[in-house]
Amino acid sequence: MRISFIGSGRVATHLAQIFAKQHQIVQIMSPTLAHAQKLADLVDAQAIDVFEAIEPSIDMCVIAVSDQMISQTIQKLSHYFQQTLIVHTSGSTHLNVLKQHYDNVGVFYPLQTFSFESKIDWKNTPLLIEAALDNQQTPLLNLANSLSDRVYLYSSEQRLSLHLAAVFACNFSNYCYDMAKQIVDQHQVDFNLLYPLILETANKATHNAPKIVQTGPAMRGDQNILTMHQNLLASAQREDLAQVYQLLSEQIMQRKNH
Repeated sequence: MRISFIGSGRVATHLAQIFAKQHQIVQIMSPTLAHAQKLADLVDAQAIDVFEAIEPSIDMCVIAVSDQMISQTIQKLSHYFQQTLIVHTSGSTHLNVLKQHYDNVGVFYPLQTFSFESKIDWKNTPLLIEAALDNQQTPLLNLANSLSDRVYLYSSEQRLSLHLAAVFACNFSNYCYDMAKQIVDQHQVDFNLLYPLILETANKATHNAPKIVQTGPAMRGDQNILTMHQNLLASAQREDLAQVYQLLSEQIMQRKNH
């Protein structure tokens, strides 16, 4: 396939590089040409910074921009393509955001967290596929199956629920790690000591229902420890963390009984 990307951020960077192993990456577009050029150099593509420079004779165009820019981007792209399949990579944006401006559209959403520094285990990364036209499911599935062993045909509504769940499982849990680091840093304790606990907790959650393996003072109903922790946060003048601690503890205790 001949594929172009709109966007040069983390998702575009990872997808373009893995696609380039089997397909031709034609163009990388970014409003900042230097950003487009950086990714284009990695995948032997042309860097562009305006829609007028788009090569229309490609098989697929991947919109890998922020969610709020997807609608604006498809409106502009619809003037340059006729048969080309246009897909977005968003977990939460409905397919109709593309469909209302162009017929041949789809979704290629990798359920993964991306950073420029990390490598992605594509074989184990779930890929969620959706297509407006039935005849476009096959090429999208073929492309996804060439990368991952975990490919799913999910609706926009199902994908949104997964994206919400991912925020809890990834973004919120990572912020909990950040709060933990703030606490130990304030008391000159090595955050590295928590690494085995973090890894074991994640491992247990992937092999058991999280509710079953929930532990801690809130789960035990140990009010003495809960109060001790709250007092420590109060003495450190961390009312923000104290509020989070209380809310999560209350939710754990309520969940225990349901």
